[in-house]
Amino acid sequence: MAALRTVVPVLALLGLCPGPVAAAAAPLVIWHGMGDSCCNPVSMGYIKKLVEKKIPGIYVLSLKIGSSLIQDMENSFFMNVNEQVREVCRQLAQDPQLQRGYNAMGFSQGGQFLRAVAQRCPAPPMLSLISVGGQHQGVYGFPRCPGESSHLCDWIRKTLDLGAYSKAVQEHLVQAEYWHDPLKEEEYRKNSIFLADINQERGINETYKKNLMALKKFVMVKFLNDTMVDPPISEWFGFYKSGQAKETIPLQETSLYKEDRLGLQEMDKAGKLVFLGVQGDHLHFSEEWFDSTILPFLQ
Repeated sequence: MAALRTVVPVLALLGLCPGPVAAAAAPLVIWHGMGDSCCNPVSMGYIKKLVEKKIPGIYVLSLKIGSSLIQDMENSFFMNVNEQVREVCRQLAQDPQLQRGYNAMGFSQGGQFLRAVAQRCPAPPMLSLISVGGQHQGVYGFPRCPGESSHLCDWIRKTLDLGAYSKAVQEHLVQAEYWHDPLKEEEYRKNSIFLADINQERGINETYKKNLMALKKFVMVKFLNDTMVDPPISEWFGFYKSGQAKETIPLQETSLYKEDRLGLQEMDKAGKLVFLGVQGDHLHFSEEWFDSTILPFLQ
């Protein structure tokens, strides 16, 4: 021990001791969107490798719901979102790498799903949430679908038209669970089993509000040429003005904000809400944009 005490000062004098070690980046948890999977090499697999390359040593967990990539993809259409959130909360609680806190990044519907995790599961703590094209006020249409999922989307549209708020559809069709019909607000508030709950449409859950307000930052990315999300302003927590489906209003003009049911007004005033716009269609962005705009929130 005495020898060690002698060696260290000598090394310091010689300039051989390393300087202060930079704090390690917080772990990152990512959740994919509709029709995707945790490890697709051209989507989430690419994002995971990109972050690991740019931030050496960071731990990145890309969430998989199910025992295989096919099941993970299918669950993005057919597994009750509340069950998915419970499964993710279980995964996070059991991961030793996350226990001191983590940042979260959700892509498309993964954005609102991770917000539900923040509101419902405060341990381990989510530090910041980055929503990339998430639909926080839901959707009222599926103009276009990703990749090879178009046949599924045709079926989804027909099912939603037949009865988005019926019990069977709500429990077994993911997209119905964040379907928000501005012409049927009362029906939405009463029967939506996921979105209406996390958006405090049926009453105030103070725990949801407290947990969301604990975030250091809530970053929302809106795609300025989005042809998949209707209305695109939902990506910034805005939506259609109630009772019609033409005029949209920003978050700050919604009753959710004015009544501060989720604490978003208070978070906004504290500088915790970040609204980012990027040119491009849904989930279309460059590596350069990601590096310069998103990575700083993770470092």
